[in-house]
Amino acid sequence: MPFLPVGGQAVIEGVMMRSPSKIAVAVRRPDGTLGYFDRAFTSISRRVPLLRLPVIRGAVSLFETLGLGIQALNFSADEASRDEPAKEAKPASLGAQIGQVAVVAVSFGLGLLLFVVLPARATEWLGFHSRIGFGLVDGLFRLVAFVLYLTLVSQWREMARVLGYHGAEHKAIHALEADAPLTPESVQSFSRFHPRCGTSFLFLVVMVSIVVFAFIGKPRGLGDHLLRIACMPVIVGIAFEFIRISGKYTSHPLVRLLIWPGLQFQRLTTREPDLGMCAVAIASLQRVTDDETVRKLQQAGSHARLEVEFMQ
Repeated sequence: MPFLPVGGQAVIEGVMMRSPSKIAVAVRRPDGTLGYFDRAFTSISRRVPLLRLPVIRGAVSLFETLGLGIQALNFSADEASRDEPAKEAKPASLGAQIGQVAVVAVSFGLGLLLFVVLPARATEWLGFHSRIGFGLVDGLFRLVAFVLYLTLVSQWREMARVLGYHGAEHKAIHALEADAPLTPESVQSFSRFHPRCGTSFLFLVVMVSIVVFAFIGKPRGLGDHLLRIACMPVIVGIAFEFIRISGKYTSHPLVRLLIWPGLQFQRLTTREPDLGMCAVAIASLQRVTDDETVRKLQQAGSHARLEVEFMQ
């Protein structure tokens, strides 16, 4: 099979997969059937050459991923709680789209508050003023906040199945990249840790921010805090480029050493999936890699939802 770059995300009782031209969500309903949402999708960076430049494309990808992830979560929440047959999916209304943008903005703002503003304020409160001292302590606070956040998520009982689907998503992509059979038994044999995981990406964002903010030094006013916030797209872009490189050269000893911490953090954000979870991940993956599905989508329009019996 020709290489097709695919990424994904766990949702409620399901998995979203994304290829360069499509996204698909597969969700297991309470009655055992699967609800699907397929949508043609082309990144804005493919339409605007400037946005394909290194570093810039990373920031663009992050915002697109947040938006698509919220849509997928909304769909999965509806499907996972319904028993009756689903109706045909329709494009989101203007109000719904505005709401999704607002959720992305609020999520991004909370992330900045937790990982940028609060660590700086805490370091300042402790009395660190030198560039090196402030940078190290500020970075340590940021890393501690990241670890605590992941630990709290992993201990949240309601998240256990989502973390299992996260592991299934990784295993399915591993199987695709290895050109292995896409069966639940085959997929389950692969590792639940993946070097291009969002967890590894977030860890890299934290580490790159420590280096960048150490050069900026202690924020002395609103302008300095705004400068730190303005640097975040660049930091995200740098981390994104490293993730791309690590995905291509995972066998290189230096790359393996650098990605090791991110893989270990995935112990907190993934769980070993059962065969049923792997089957759902496979179903979603096949929607974005199957040529017949692409043809059907083109005939049906940009939005379609199909149902099939859950099979294992």
